[in-house]
Amino acid sequence: MKTIFSGIQPSGTLTLGNYLGAMKNFVDLQDEHNCFFCIVDQHAITVPQDRLELRKNIKSLAALYLAAGIDPEKSTLFIQSEVPAHAQLGWIMQCVSYIGELERMTQFKDKSEGKEAVSSALLTYPPLMAADILLYKTDIVPVGEDQKQHLELTRNLAERFNHRYNDIFTVPEVKIPEVGARIMSLNEPTKKMSKSNPNPKSYISMLDDEKLIVKKIKSAVTDSDGEVRYDPDNKPGVSNLLTIFSLCSGMTIKELEEKYKDSGYGVFKSETAEAVVETLKPIQERYEQLMSSEELDDILDTGADKANRTAYKMLKKAEKAIGLGRKR
Repeated sequence: MKTIFSGIQPSGTLTLGNYLGAMKNFVDLQDEHNCFFCIVDQHAITVPQDRLELRKNIKSLAALYLAAGIDPEKSTLFIQSEVPAHAQLGWIMQCVSYIGELERMTQFKDKSEGKEAVSSALLTYPPLMAADILLYKTDIVPVGEDQKQHLELTRNLAERFNHRYNDIFTVPEVKIPEVGARIMSLNEPTKKMSKSNPNPKSYISMLDDEKLIVKKIKSAVTDSDGEVRYDPDNKPGVSNLLTIFSLCSGMTIKELEEKYKDSGYGVFKSETAEAVVETLKPIQERYEQLMSSEELDDILDTGADKANRTAYKMLKKAEKAIGLGRKR
């Protein structure tokens, strides 16, 4: 049994892309692996947050994890800031990092470009991300393409620490799903669907109601030739909808191409929307139950206890290896 770690920031409601590209796969992974799912709230404060909104988003994200199928009997679900070892090992990893390699991170360059005042945390959060992963002897980290660079840094830091001090960290593998890893924007299908996009028509929230989902799918950008065919280079909009439809319905893209080859985009979009609605409906119902009960807090308390026990042991190994504290 291998150990899997994944963390998602509580910065707004998750999108259909987050579910299809990540969370849907987590449900299957937990049956065969030791899984740690972390709400990385300390990463969220690399940019200013409203404190009440952040707390709401933390609980909302936890509820969505569970509603999507994460089983607390099989997996450990917890909040990053409730496990102090993350920040403590994050500092050690920051001391092992080099400024040059942090400045080369694409996300840092993108988020800091053209801004006069940039939080230092935008530069230094990749070592904290490394700590998140390394605390749990993680074997596999399932991520999207946009996080691959950070995972390579995590591997480099683990190897550097192991070589320089003591061989205590497991060097994780990066796992990128072959299908659905990048669900694209509905109105700009050459860009990834993102909850941070200021245009709500670009994404489907996991909590959008049926009418809104139908409206967004019907207004999704396609093209003028009317042919339902998978061709990401020449037909990115249609290809994106085919990927979404396939992942929501269980039908293959080939089957969908055959089914809608003579139907045009109207019918295709309507039935894509139906598949999305049917996928999200039971998740939304379970979410509402969790948000109005004490069950959610009980699960998070249990998860924090388990994560703390595991993380503390690794933190102490790292501190001993590097020479911190009084113990020989």
